[in-house]
Amino acid sequence: MTWIGIPLAGLTVVSTLLGGTLALRAGREIQTLIALSGGIVVAVALFDVLPEAMETVGDPRRVAALVGAGFLAFFLAERLLVLHHRDEPEQAKAHHRVGALGAAGLSAHSFLDGLAIGLAFGLNAGTGLLVFTAVIAHDFADGLNTVSFVLRQGDDRRRARRWLRIDAAAPLAGAVVGTVLNTSEYALGHLLSVYAGVFLFLGATDLLPEAHAHPSWRRVGLTVLGFVATFGIAWAATH
Repeated sequence: MTWIGIPLAGLTVVSTLLGGTLALRAGREIQTLIALSGGIVVAVALFDVLPEAMETVGDPRRVAALVGAGFLAFFLAERLLVLHHRDEPEQAKAHHRVGALGAAGLSAHSFLDGLAIGLAFGLNAGTGLLVFTAVIAHDFADGLNTVSFVLRQGDDRRRARRWLRIDAAAPLAGAVVGTVLNTSEYALGHLLSVYAGVFLFLGATDLLPEAHAHPSWRRVGLTVLGFVATFGIAWAATH
């Protein structure tokens, strides 16, 4: 039954592209979408990535240390890239690199989503369908988040489209790998812990402050909606 995960992962490609396309067409409303995206990114870290990391690693203190390492590593990477350049053109280039780092982290998460689909169908069809449902539900948000983050660092729509295509293809590639490899869940748990820290940094220090620089009740509501909806999806996927 493991091969079924591959065509199903193809549906997650469509879901990711739809989310990213919505962000690209938002125009001046991109800040409003970033408010939604920020709530989703933080909630994914807290309610999706972090619990799975704790379950697979089995050591809360180790997970906490890795989350902190991921947060600190991305903070240092961003500061080194931005503070190293003082003049305006070079600062813009540095911010593009920060955007690429964030998009790469989100794409890696999408790859792990696809890997989870492939591995889950290796266990049984019921578990595979449950994981697939959870993945396709938040891959729409992944596309939205990837485009929002790249545009947040600089209004480069071509770069945003390129990273959207990478993010969309990532779960399909992960599903293919998951069907042919026996990957250690313990090792994946460590990687997920680091990603949780990265996503907390992205949401709390980049997306949400940008979205709420000029606050409105609409943006506040969308942030809460993204947060609560992601919690609901994560809860439904595990019950």
